[in-house]
Amino acid sequence: MLFKWFLGVRYETIGTASAVPKANTMTATTGNYGSSIISPSRAMKSEGNRIVAMPYARKLTTVPGINLLVVLFPDATEKVLQEINDINSNGRHNIAKVSKTATDNIAMNEKSIVSGKKQKEDGKQVLSDNPKYKDIPLTTMRETIAKRLSFSKQNIPHYYLTSEIKMDELLKMRVNLNADLKDQSVKISINDFVIKASALACMDVPEVNSFFLEKEKVIRQNLTVDISVAVKTETGLITPIIHSAHIKSLAQISTEIKQLANKAHNNKLKPNEYMGGTFTVSNLGMFGSIHHFTAIINPPQSCILAVAGSERKVVPDDNENGFKIITTMLVTMSCDHRVVDGAVGAIWLKHFKEYMEKPETMLM
Repeated sequence: MLFKWFLGVRYETIGTASAVPKANTMTATTGNYGSSIISPSRAMKSEGNRIVAMPYARKLTTVPGINLLVVLFPDATEKVLQEINDINSNGRHNIAKVSKTATDNIAMNEKSIVSGKKQKEDGKQVLSDNPKYKDIPLTTMRETIAKRLSFSKQNIPHYYLTSEIKMDELLKMRVNLNADLKDQSVKISINDFVIKASALACMDVPEVNSFFLEKEKVIRQNLTVDISVAVKTETGLITPIIHSAHIKSLAQISTEIKQLANKAHNNKLKPNEYMGGTFTVSNLGMFGSIHHFTAIINPPQSCILAVAGSERKVVPDDNENGFKIITTMLVTMSCDHRVVDGAVGAIWLKHFKEYMEKPETMLM
């Protein structure tokens, strides 16, 4: 015989009537709310009218609307449930006489509990009505991303520097520039300013624009700034590159990044358009709800800049109201401590902040 437990209530699966002792009969009890609760007694021991159950299962009999018969046999039809109830009520039937339909439902329910699947008569398995998960095969791109980022996080000693940027002057300039460029169908974004300011800061602090090449045992300082821009696509994250961003105008950067993003979404980027960047910008500000985040360095690069969303805040002021409302944006730079010391990273952020808060300096 095989004894099972379900919610602390013991019952048994019996192969034939001959295998059941005469003393083995169905026992029943009634809860405080009149619900008939069924539980077969133990095979070899009669314990009167007391159900062999754990305290938690017994407690359920006092809860309104809880019927352990339905809990034990959720797949049984009303007819089968009534048959079991009738057998329990008259007390004269042997448990082995429970209909084949009932035992089949019990067996099916046991398999459902264990595997989350129901088994058809022909032995084939089908998914249950409420699957708990689905498996999505890894694409080549997703697998590559996983390997590279895992390597980066496990092997590169990251540290993080955060700075708050006042955005009011930049936002005003953006409105004016877009008005001037309207006839050229060019619309400059905040991200275009970020790319330009990052490139100029990299020229000011070339240590940040470097590669750590462990096999060659060198730190390679790049003489041009090629900004990788993180772009989300249906197949995963990719970083198209604005080459020589430090010498390009805002309008050129804006046009080029839109073209590259379009190619990325259509899976048409050439290798030289997404491989070989020297510094990365990851901007989640366009999603509107990101106050601050940190990014993982893209090796062999030494740094990556995480750009959050713009926010309006009240600050003290000398005007008659005593305060004013400004727009700010948090940026966080992840640095490889093997290449960029803390002081060097701080100097880079200082230059970046000056370019962003005095955007006219980017046009000189």
